[in-house]
Amino acid sequence: MLRFLEKWAVDGRFVLAVFLLSLFGIAMVYSAGQVNTPNPVVTDVWQKQALWFVIALVSFTVVARISPRWWEWIAIPAYVIALVLLAATLVVGTGAGTAESTKSWIGFGSFKFQPSELAKMATVLALARLLSNRAEPPTGLRDLLAPGMVVGAPLAFVMLQPDLGSGMVFVGLLYAMLYWAGTPPLMLLLVASPLAGLILSFDTRIWSGYIVILLLILYLFRYRLFLYESAAVILVNVAAGAIASPLWKSLEPYQQNRLLVFLDPNVDPRGAGYNLLQSKVAIGSGGIGGKGFLLGTQKKFGFLPEQHTDFIFSVIGEELGFVGVGIALILFGYILYRLVKMAEEANDPFAGLVLFGIFGVWLVHIFVNTGMTVGIVPITGIPLPFVSYGGTFLLTSWLAVGMAARLAHEE
Repeated sequence: MLRFLEKWAVDGRFVLAVFLLSLFGIAMVYSAGQVNTPNPVVTDVWQKQALWFVIALVSFTVVARISPRWWEWIAIPAYVIALVLLAATLVVGTGAGTAESTKSWIGFGSFKFQPSELAKMATVLALARLLSNRAEPPTGLRDLLAPGMVVGAPLAFVMLQPDLGSGMVFVGLLYAMLYWAGTPPLMLLLVASPLAGLILSFDTRIWSGYIVILLLILYLFRYRLFLYESAAVILVNVAAGAIASPLWKSLEPYQQNRLLVFLDPNVDPRGAGYNLLQSKVAIGSGGIGGKGFLLGTQKKFGFLPEQHTDFIFSVIGEELGFVGVGIALILFGYILYRLVKMAEEANDPFAGLVLFGIFGVWLVHIFVNTGMTVGIVPITGIPLPFVSYGGTFLLTSWLAVGMAARLAHEE
C-alpha cells in the first residue's frame, strides 16, 4: 500500500498516516453515534463523514498535482474571497452544534459550510507570499505590522461571529509563520505581551510587577528596538490592563462561566462546567485499555456533549483507553514531524512557509481540542483534525495534505 501511495502522492508515509487517522476518525464517529436512545443527528453522521472522506481523497489527488507556482499566484485572490465569505457570515451566518449561538456557518438548504476553515488556508497562502517576498527576515516590531494586518482582518471577522476556537488558530498560524520567517523570539514575545497584561490585570500587584519586568526587558534589549517601538509595547500593555475590567463585564454570562469553569469546573457543575466534568469522567474511566469499541457508557447514555465533534477525543479515551489515545497522538505527532521536516527540506521559501503554516494550524487544533477535554485549556468549539465529524474541515484538511505533498518536493 505504501508503494501505491508513493506513486499516488509524493510523500507516501505522510499521506498514509493521514489516511489511517481519517479511517480511525470515521470509526470513532460511528461509535459516537451508537447510543441507547437513537438520535438521527449523531447516529448516521458517520455515513456523511465517509462520503466527505471520498470527496476529500478525490480533491487531494487533484491538488497534489497542481504546480506550486499556481498556489503562489492564487494566494491573494483566495484571501480576498475568504474575507468576503467571512464578512457574509456576519449577515447571513448561522450556528451549528455547540456553536449554535454564533454566525460561523453559511447554509444553502441542507448544505452548510464553515468559511473560517477555508480562510485559514487562504491566510496561510497570503502570509507565505508576503513573507517570502521579503529580502530580509522581520527584525523589528514595525516589520510585523503588515503580517499582523494580513492575519488581523480574518481574525477580526472570526471574533465578531464570535468563534474563539478559530481565532486561536489564526493567532497560532501567525506565530508559526513569523517564527519560520526568522523573526527573533524577543519580537514574538513582545507581540504576545499585551495578552499577558490582559490576563494578569486581575490583580494590581501582579500586574504592576509584570510591567516592571517588561520595562527591564525593554531596557536590556534597547539596542534592538526603536524608542517608539518600546513606548508602543508599554502603552498597549497599559491599555490591555485598563480594558480588562470593562471587557469582562461586557461578556455574556455564559462566556464568563466558560472562563470560570476552566479554573474550577465545580463552579457550575450542572451548567458550563458539566461538559468538562463529563469529559474527564469519560477519559478517566477508560483506564489503560478502555472499555472497548462501542462500549463507552458515558457516550452510550448521552452524558458526553457533542461526542461526535468537539469531544470525540473523550470517546477515544473512554473506549480505547490510554493505548488508543497514545496511538492517536503518535499518528498526530508523526504528521506534525513530517510537516516540519518537509518545511526544512523545501527549496523554495514560499513552500517552506506554507508547510510550517499548515503545521501551526493543525498544532493549535490538536492541542486545544485534546486540552479542553482534560481541562488544560478553556472549552471552545474546535474539531480534532481528521477525527472529528465535519465535512468542511475534513475536506480543507485533505486539501492541505495535497498542497503539502506537492510543495515539499518541488525542485
